[in-house]
Order: sequence, then C-alpha cells, then structure tokens
Amino acid sequence: MFRTALRNVLAHKARLLMTVLAVMLGVAFVSGTLVFTNTISDAFQKSSAKGFDQVDVAVQPESREAEGDTLGKEPELTQALLDKAAKAPGAESAIGVVTGFTAIADKDGKLIGGGFQSQGGNYWGDKDPRYPLDSGKAPTGKNEVAIDAETAKRAGYKVGDTIRISIDGPVLTPTITAVFTTDDGNVAAGGSLALFDTATAQQLFHKTGTYDEIDVKAAPGTSQTALRTSLDKVLPKDIASTTTGQQLADDQAAMIESSMSGLKTGLLVFAGIALFVGTFIIANTFTMLVAQRTKELALLRAVGASRKQVTRSVLLEAFVVGTVAAVTGLIAGIGIGAGLRSLMGMLDATVPAGPLVISPGTVVTAFAVGILITMLAAWLPGRRAAKIPPVAAMSSVHATATTKSLVLRNTLGALFSAVGIAVVLYATTMNGSDGQAPMGLGAVLLIIGVFILTPLLSRPLIAAASPVLRIFGVSGKLARQNSVRNPRRTAATASALMIGLTLITGMTVMAGSLQTSIDKMATAALKADYVVSMANMSSLSPDVEKKLDKVEGVTATSPLRNAPARIDDQTEYLTGVKGSTIGELTDLKVDNGSFKVGGTQVVVDDDTAKDHGWKAGSTFTASFEDDKKQQLTISGIYEGNELIRGIMIDTATLAPHQADQADPADMQVMVKTSGGASDATKDGLEKALGDNPAIKVQDKQDVSNEIAQMFTLILNMLYGLLAMAVIVAVLGVINTLAMSVFERSQEIGMLRAIGLDRKGIKRMVRLESLVISLFGGVLGVGLGVFFGWAAGELLAGTMPTYELVLPWGRMAVFLLLAATVGILAALWPARRAARLNMLTAIKSE
Repeated sequence: MFRTALRNVLAHKARLLMTVLAVMLGVAFVSGTLVFTNTISDAFQKSSAKGFDQVDVAVQPESREAEGDTLGKEPELTQALLDKAAKAPGAESAIGVVTGFTAIADKDGKLIGGGFQSQGGNYWGDKDPRYPLDSGKAPTGKNEVAIDAETAKRAGYKVGDTIRISIDGPVLTPTITAVFTTDDGNVAAGGSLALFDTATAQQLFHKTGTYDEIDVKAAPGTSQTALRTSLDKVLPKDIASTTTGQQLADDQAAMIESSMSGLKTGLLVFAGIALFVGTFIIANTFTMLVAQRTKELALLRAVGASRKQVTRSVLLEAFVVGTVAAVTGLIAGIGIGAGLRSLMGMLDATVPAGPLVISPGTVVTAFAVGILITMLAAWLPGRRAAKIPPVAAMSSVHATATTKSLVLRNTLGALFSAVGIAVVLYATTMNGSDGQAPMGLGAVLLIIGVFILTPLLSRPLIAAASPVLRIFGVSGKLARQNSVRNPRRTAATASALMIGLTLITGMTVMAGSLQTSIDKMATAALKADYVVSMANMSSLSPDVEKKLDKVEGVTATSPLRNAPARIDDQTEYLTGVKGSTIGELTDLKVDNGSFKVGGTQVVVDDDTAKDHGWKAGSTFTASFEDDKKQQLTISGIYEGNELIRGIMIDTATLAPHQADQADPADMQVMVKTSGGASDATKDGLEKALGDNPAIKVQDKQDVSNEIAQMFTLILNMLYGLLAMAVIVAVLGVINTLAMSVFERSQEIGMLRAIGLDRKGIKRMVRLESLVISLFGGVLGVGLGVFFGWAAGELLAGTMPTYELVLPWGRMAVFLLLAATVGILAALWPARRAARLNMLTAIKSE
C-alpha cells in the first residue's frame, strides 16, 4: 500500500500541483511571518541591550502612582542626589539623564522621524561615554546641538550647519557642533536624537536642576547587584528607586517581544485564513482524485486491502504532498522574511543590523502546518474512499450522494445558519466589548452553516444567471449544467473565494462607516476654524496660544489643557479651557442647564455626570495637584463624544493649582478667525508659529483627510494580507476546472465530434469558471455586508454618530474581481480542454 500511494502521487503530480501550491502559500505566509518578526525582534533586542552597556544601575524617581497617588509632583532627582549616588561605595561615576521631545526639521522644513520617535536629551560634560562623537565637539549653550549620525545622514546635515528644531512650540535654530553614534532604540527605528549640554536641556525640558534618571557606573570588581544594594543604603527610599542595567535590558527585551507578538499574531491570523481557504482545495482535490480512481480503489479492496489500508493510502499521499509543500513553503517563507526586512529599509523604516533568524520553532511549525493541514483536509475523502463497496465501485465511476445524506447536510446547514444569525443578532443588542465574543461565535457558526448549505444554494443562484448564459448559446447552456452537475464540488470551489470576499467586504463596510462617523464626530462638535497641536500629540507651550491670539484676523482662541484632580475619592481629568471663548469654538449639545464656564462654574459630559449622579446646579469638591481643594458648581451637562468629553474648567481657575504653574502644558489650541478657513489664513497661522515642523495647523477638512488617510492605510494593509487568501482561492478554481476537464475528457471529445468547435469548448469552460466565481462572490459580498452591519450595531451604542455606509462602488469592484478571478482561472483549463484530441478523448475512461 505504501508503494501504491507513492506511485499514485507520481502518477497524478500534475493534478496535485495546485494543492501543493495552495498549501505552500499558506506555509510560506506562516514561516515568513515567524522569520520576519523573530529577525526584527532579535535585532531590536540586541540593539537595545547595547544601549545599557554604560548603565550598571539606574536611579529613577519613586513613582507615586504605585502608592495610589496620581496627583502632585513626582519626587525629583536633584544634583545633591546625583552627588550622593556618585560617592556611594562601589560606584565609579554617575551621569544625570534629561530627556524630552525634540523635533528636527530636514532642509526642506519637513519633520524627521514622524514626530513620535523624535527625542532630545543631554550630553554629559565634555566626553559622554553614552554617545561617542564621530565629528565635532560637545555642545555648550542653547545655540549649540549635537545630532545622531543616522539623522545627519538622512537629512544631509554636517557639523557647522544651522538646524531648525522644536521642543514644545517655539522654533530654535542652533548650530550643529557634533555628530555622534548611538544604539538608542528610537534612532534604530527611524527616529532622531538631539543632544544639548545638561543645563540647556534642563531649561528646555522644564526640569531645571533635576534629572529624569541617574545612571551609575560600577567600579571594577563591583557587580551590578552589589552596587544596587549599596545605592539603596545611601539614597532615600521615598524619593529614588534603583534598577540594575541587566534588569532594564531584560525589561526592554520583554517589551519588544510583547510589541512584536501583536504583529506576529495579526499576521498569523491572516496566514490561518489562507490555510483555511486552502483546506477547501485540498479536500476538493482528493475528493475528485478518489472519484476518478474508484475502480482502482475497488480493485485494491477486491484483492484484500482493508478499509483502513485504503484510508491510510490516501492519507499517505496527503503526507507526501504536505511534506513537499512544507519544504517549499519554508524556503519561500525565508525569502519572504528577508524581503519584508529589505522592504522596511526601502520605506525608510530603519531596522538595526542583525542576521536573519530562522529558529527551530519556525522549521517545526512550517512542517507541522503543511503536513497536518493537508492530512486533515484529506481525511474525509480518504474515509469516503474506504466506504465504497468493491462491487458497486467496479460498475460505477461516480458514487452519487444519497437522499439521506443530502437531507442530513441541508438540515445541519440550516441549523448552523439559524443559530449563527440568532447569536449575531443577539450580540447587536449588547454593549461594546460584551458583544464581541458572541458576535465572533455567531459569525463562525453562520459561515459554517452557509458553507454546508452552499450545494443547495448553488442551484437557484446559478439558475438566476441562465438568461445571461443563453446569450452564449450551447456553450452557455453547457456551462450552467456543468456548474450544477456536482453541487458539492461547486460549493467547495466557490466557498474558498466566498471566505476571502466576506472578510474583505465586511472590513470595507466597517471602515467606511467608522470613517464617516469619526469624521462627523470630529467636525460636527467644532465651530473653530483650526485646531493646532503637536505632530506627536505631546503638549504645547502656552506661548503658542499667545502668539495665535496676536495674529490678524483671529477672533477667539482656547487651549485644551489636561490636569488630574481627586473627586469623590476617584481620579478625574479636568480639561482647562478659556471660559470666555469656548462657546464660540465648540458646538456641543447641552442636555441640562447652560454651557457656561468661568470662575467656579464648570460643564460636565453626560457619562461623567451619570457616574457621579450630577445634574445642572450640583456642586462637588475637587482636590487639585497642589493638594488644595475648591468647590465647583455644574452649570450644564453636555453630550460628550470620543474627542471632547470630561469636566471643563476655566484655565484661570485651574492654572494656580497646577504643579507646574510657571509653564502649564496645552494638548491643543482651537482657533476661530474672522474670514473662516482658507489657505491664506492657514499660512498666516503657520508663519506666526515660525513654520514649525512639529506643529500641525488643521482645519476641518485637514482633520477629515487625516482620518480618511488613516483608514485607507489600514484597509490597504488588510487587503494586502487577505490577497493571499484570494490567490489560494484562484488556485482552487484552476485546480477544480483542470481536474474537471480531465474527468470529462470523453464528454468533451463527444462534443467536439458532434460539431462544437474549439472556441465553443473554451467558452464553455470559461463561462463555467465565471459562474462559479460569481456565485462565491455574491455569497461573500452578501455575508460581508451582514457582518459589517452587525459589527456597526455593536459600535453604535458607544458612538452616537455611527451610521451604516454601504460602499456600493467597492462592492461592485469586488464582484468584478470575482469575475476576473473566474476568467483568469479558466485560461489554462480552457486551453487544455480545447486541445484535447477528439479520438483519444472519446476512447478515454
């Protein structure tokens, strides 16, 4: 039986090629994901570990949040504390570390590094061991700066150039005095790093006389643990906490691993979808092979082979196919992993240098996935093959499904579908995250139910295409009959395409609806013409609002300033606004009371008011960051949304209580102008801010465009990931048609003999493929719209502006894609069918 199985694989290698390709693509996706994420993770971990080479023990402020206190200032690391750490037994030296956001503009005035990874810090003394200088000298004074070598290379900067930078608003133009190398993870990830002398850094980052961290170097012969113990004895425990450099490196490695695991899981989900679609092809292929070899299997049974031996022979064939697919998939996956890394470099997403990581786990996973998926998918056809009675098989090429099996299948499918729809509809009545699990379960049950019912659905849906097929005469009629001749085969082929299009359509419906809803939310609540914020969403200097207030044509401005407060033994975040102008800048619906902010009067969003049992006229006591208390009165309750919510208080009332009273930070500044939004007005605002690359000046259209760009990017990424599933589905259509042509060789020869020319044969196969693909496309788009609607209903409870938006244009494109898949998939099978020799085909069995 072993030799027989191997012989069958070699005899049908052409027919098994598409199955190998389908499994190979899935395995390549899985192994490529593992190779890519392991390589990136390893490179970042090694680069991060190098960054802690100069740190034996790090001294950091003791967190007050750990004690449940979120108000007030964190303990400060002063110069006196640094001197004490430097003199601790076992310490060789100590360096004070100061960090903060620092945006660097390139020579065209554009932000380097996108903002989120643009960092600044201090260069310690004349020679900082953390940052070896490639050229130049250490910076001194606020007019000098050092930048990392990668940033200098990307922007074309060198020592002596003047550079434009921004900390929290105002533009600075220092001279580059040095270019240094660093193993900083942000720089490795494509960000930038600018260094000032320590005094300047403390002033710019509003940390005069204090440090964010103190890095202590151990004396020769002193271990990190011993140094930490020594520091714990001399430093006050209520102010400073200590961590060894090794622990910092381990924590950083764990954080990198955790962040990469999310990417890895996401990619593996899409790989799993491709493999799931591939199982339809495998099952279909082996089902057709078993049907075509019925006499051969019957002969084996007649000469003494048991049912188990027949099943094992089919599974052995699947094992060989899976092994070949796993080997080729692993090789292709290694290439994909290397290619993705190179692609990141081409897209300016800098990755630290490091070798390609092919772990034993990746190899084992590739073989396990390839072999197990293939054998599991082939198990049912193998079991069916073993059940064929020898005598019945000798006299019949095809074993048709019994009425009992069809009734059982349709009943089971209807049951799964009904339960799935009921669970999904029930989930839509639940709130937010509570309904996610039931909806996911209902979706899976419904997809399974529709798959089981697909043979039943194929007849009426394909029959609906009859009027169009009649246009093509005999070829069209034959194509329709062939499509429904074997409903199970048609169902398995169409289902592969259906799953891919279900996911694509569902996500498109969701993304379009969410985009419209967030767009409406972002713009409907604003009367302001512009919103000004930092590119990385960090805080703005209050100087920004002062400068905007002086711009000609500006009629009203207000900051949005966050500050924590203790209310009813809970921490709530207050939003500081300019009470005299906030009404002109927002358009929030007031449910109770009036929208009046000033003095001790505040307005509260409906959710916060409900949590505390407040209404207009209610009073409460707030404990501020300076531990002082004040009684506030609620003048009104407004409808909050995802962008504007919370307790609004006048900045004049809030500012005296803030811990950093000299320089409170604004998250945004809203601006109203006399002439409304225009290019000229926007240019005027940007010029008033010094054409700062780190500051965004956005009107409502800019906000909408930014939201649209974000959703378009996400959708395009998802389309790219789901493309693998669609490619596998295309292989399934090609495979089914090719094997169907082989199976119907005699029939095709007869058609040729009675007058159907080669063009007619080609047209028949192409139309059959088109009908099957459109059948899968219609089911996929229909299910996708249903799931998109259901998921939207789940969100509607937490997002008042949500509304269903059906992307008719894109859905038409998806159906056109399904039709294109059908036409392209039929090219080779149709050509092969048309080239069959009439006499040879008629004589074939």
